[in-house]
Amino acid sequence: MNISAPARPARVPQDGIVRLTSVVAPARDQVSCDLAGEAAILHLGSGIYYGLNPVGARIWALLQQPIRVDHLRDTLLAEYDVAPERLERDLTGLLGQLAAERLIEVHAADAA
Repeated sequence: MNISAPARPARVPQDGIVRLTSVVAPARDQVSCDLAGEAAILHLGSGIYYGLNPVGARIWALLQQPIRVDHLRDTLLAEYDVAPERLERDLTGLLGQLAAERLIEVHAADAA
C-alpha cells in the first residue's frame, strides 16, 4: 500500500502503538470497494483515495467488523506462507498507516 497523504491525528492508544491486543475497525468517514482483488478506499473528509494490493485488500476485508489484531494475525497466518514475526511487523505497520490516515479506528481491547 502506498500512502502519500500527510499524516493526521488518528484514534489510537495514547502511546500511538497498534498492539496485537488492539481492536481495529473501519472509520465511519470512508467508503471502499473491491477492484479486481485490490481495494480502493475514499476518505470522505479529505477526498483522498487510497489503494491496497491483494494482501492489503484481504486485511481490509477482515477488519470490516471490529476485530483484535491478534485474530487478524492468526487468520492471515493460516492463509499465507509467511513467518509469524514478519507478518506481525507488516500487519502492525499497515494498520498504523491506516490509522494515521484516519481510515481505521484503533482501540485498546478493554475499551472497544
